[in-house]
Amino acid sequence: MMDIGTILALPVAASDAFSAGLSSVGFRLGFLALTFGVVLLFEAAFPLFGYAKGNWSGHAIRNFTLTVIFLLMNLLLSPISPLAVRMTAQAQFGLSYWLGLGPAWQLVVGIAGLDLFAYFAHLTMHKIAWMWNFHRVHHADSEVDVTTAFREHPGETLWRVGWHIAGVFAFGTPIWVLLVYLTLSAFNGQLEHANIRLPARLDRWLRLIFVTPNMHKVHHSRHLPETDMNYANLLSIWDRLGRSYSHGPRFAELHYGLDGFDDPEKQSVSGLLKMPYLKSWGQPTTAPEAENADRRAA
Repeated sequence: MMDIGTILALPVAASDAFSAGLSSVGFRLGFLALTFGVVLLFEAAFPLFGYAKGNWSGHAIRNFTLTVIFLLMNLLLSPISPLAVRMTAQAQFGLSYWLGLGPAWQLVVGIAGLDLFAYFAHLTMHKIAWMWNFHRVHHADSEVDVTTAFREHPGETLWRVGWHIAGVFAFGTPIWVLLVYLTLSAFNGQLEHANIRLPARLDRWLRLIFVTPNMHKVHHSRHLPETDMNYANLLSIWDRLGRSYSHGPRFAELHYGLDGFDDPEKQSVSGLLKMPYLKSWGQPTTAPEAENADRRAA
């Protein structure tokens, strides 16, 4: 997953009334619900994989529960974004201000810059062993679909928000640019996890610019080196430049999840929340680079 830069982190001006703030929160939740519904319809019409009998409801309930926690965390942290935006505006700090960019270039630099920092946030969660312990909650899902998009541990949310705020400072992102990026990121976060069959030709054209569902499915493979490829959030260029790009996957051979984490206890909501802290559960037999580094050091 990604830093999908949830739409709930959308900044609200300090001068807005309390009622306007509530309305804004309602809009954000409504947007996520609408895009979820649209993607779910596409999954029903053009599914890539079928679900094991009786598995979807339990899978969806677990993921929805973690999604609620994810949304609450972002609501709790949402005041940080407007504070960062105000600070950069008042200090005229960040690349957009230093270069004196007009609106069009502010949009280009802001979206590209925030997405680059989202790429780094995701990459580091695979390279730093203690952060991988949190991120594997997302990767442990053995049936990836739109409900997987916001399945993440609160520890991962904190990490991603930190990189998101760093991007605001680095690029001097205006509020309206942040709005555009978070809207695109929230939608694509759901779309790239969707269990949909995308025509190969359409996928090839789309992934010249964007991260597509086919492209992101490589990243959810339980087999290396696929797990350590395709980290990008919205724009595919970062994987190409970072030499972490893969054309795959081979769908006939694709298996989601992590070895050693398929049993019901580890897939329960309580199990997923305590997963980062239980070394007694051991490491998956197929794991990203962070865990391989641990083995080599042992």
